[in-house]
Amino acid sequence: MIDLKSFGDLSELDLGGFAPKPTSFTDGQVEAAKELWASTDGLIRIGVWECTPGRFSADRTKSSEICHVLRGSATVEGKQGGDARRIGPGDLLVLPLGWEGEWTIHEQLRKTYVIARQG
Repeated sequence: MIDLKSFGDLSELDLGGFAPKPTSFTDGQVEAAKELWASTDGLIRIGVWECTPGRFSADRTKSSEICHVLRGSATVEGKQGGDARRIGPGDLLVLPLGWEGEWTIHEQLRKTYVIARQG
């Protein structure tokens, strides 16, 4: 039997405690996340993530990610430069397989994510 999943208002979901952001360039930047669903093979994960203002590096060389911003704002720019995107509530961002770059969180950001890892 296939189990249908549905989730309520993700903008208010309790994510638990915040912890230091490991790839941050900004002292004191913290993040929290809650995984909502994962495929049985572990290749796809869906959840909610939130992060305080600051700057950090991101690596999508082994996975791709689709993000939907619920609140806050950020600028995302690829490692090679020239492709900076300012994102905010309602925006959908696709980080394709192979993407590397930096995020600058301007105001505390909450997003949903779908991460698809290579098998």
